[in-house]
Amino acid sequence: MPAHMSIRHHDVVVVGGGAAGIAAASAAASNGADTLLIDAGPVLGGELLSGIPIDGCLNTRGEWIVGGFLTELLDDLKRMGGYVGAFFDWRTIWVVCCDPECMKLAVANRLREAGVNILLYSFVDEVVTDGGRVRGVVVLNKAGRTLITADTFIDCSGDGDVAVGAGAGFVHGGGNGVFQPVTMVFRMAGIDTQRLLDFARDHSENLALAENPWITQSREECVRELVAQGYPKVFLRADGPLLSQSIESGELYPTALIGVTPVSTQRREVSLNTTRIANIDATDTQALSAAMPQLLDQVWNCQAFMRKRVPGFEEARFAGLAPRIGIRETRRIFGEEMLAGDDVLAGRKREDGIAKGGHHVDIHGGGTDQVRKPIKDGGSYDIPLSCLLPKGLENVAVAGRCLSADRPAHGSARVMGTCMAMGQAVGTAAALACAGNSPDPVLSDVPVQALRERLVDQGAILDGTH
Repeated sequence: MPAHMSIRHHDVVVVGGGAAGIAAASAAASNGADTLLIDAGPVLGGELLSGIPIDGCLNTRGEWIVGGFLTELLDDLKRMGGYVGAFFDWRTIWVVCCDPECMKLAVANRLREAGVNILLYSFVDEVVTDGGRVRGVVVLNKAGRTLITADTFIDCSGDGDVAVGAGAGFVHGGGNGVFQPVTMVFRMAGIDTQRLLDFARDHSENLALAENPWITQSREECVRELVAQGYPKVFLRADGPLLSQSIESGELYPTALIGVTPVSTQRREVSLNTTRIANIDATDTQALSAAMPQLLDQVWNCQAFMRKRVPGFEEARFAGLAPRIGIRETRRIFGEEMLAGDDVLAGRKREDGIAKGGHHVDIHGGGTDQVRKPIKDGGSYDIPLSCLLPKGLENVAVAGRCLSADRPAHGSARVMGTCMAMGQAVGTAAALACAGNSPDPVLSDVPVQALRERLVDQGAILDGTH
């Protein structure tokens, strides 16, 4: 080690400050571990700050399947007036809608209250290994290079950077250069909600509705329920007359949907999830950077389209961009076990489950392509700890979209609600491992039943009936 490199030590180091990482760090610190959260950016929260809804918190039946850290986060938002609510989209899922500006404060509050140490503007430049253990990560920032050692490491980077740097195997996207699209979420304010809902009621042929067989209502009944909620939560579908004709004429770029989500009733503000460029390898920084101008062109194209073509948006104005490009898919780590799409679709329950998922299998493609497959009976599935432990690494866990899963299962588990559940589970497991007597804790040695009991005590939802 160069003489000028400084060294610091923590019980648990979490890399990546998105939905999974903030939950992991909060859980580890709340369970007594000296915890450091490292992120390359200037602010924590990841896609929670983009304005898109938090998916995967409830199953299609409307039962909450994620609690614990998520509940605490939403409670903070409610106190600040930044919680809009949980709504059924009458397509297939429930979503949780929040104000992304308040979310910035709520995330910081949660981490401060838990006692998490934070290191921003810092990039993991090197992973130091010793056999099957990670001994440290070398972090690069304006202060230079620092070796940070720890007893356990949690990789919430999204791309599996720490695990891959330590030698873990992985699969890249769908293979042969196929990746789900990257997206730039944006917001518009000054929406006339009633005009938008009247349009939804009178022109429901443009909406994605009643895709899940669990929904027994007719499309007409679904529209009435959607409008009765009183919030501007709609999905304009690519094969509806409005979008299909606009795409065909070249007025709008090819997209699978325009998802409109309320983020602030006071500002009459919504987020829009629609922009897309497929088959960008987001671990290729040059390729990801080159995608930004096209995504921004799509943003400006769409906001003009909404004001011209969609009632309720006539007087709306552009209100802001997500803080970064949204990434759906890069690396999936090879774990001790792989979450299977068949188990997701069947809603498989497990005695060793430490988190639950309830989002449909959701695989976006290029242009208007998208695969959506619902979970059986509108229920949920269980995720075992073994899917979050990279094969061959004793003291490393992953959480978030880099989990060990096949592509269909990943298409469900990659959403933020599920990522927070995974993060809370591995953060708690890391703290339990560090609390043992071993100088070199092994995460797979943590008794799963003890972990489950601790998670339930702290508000996590592991009930097998959901």
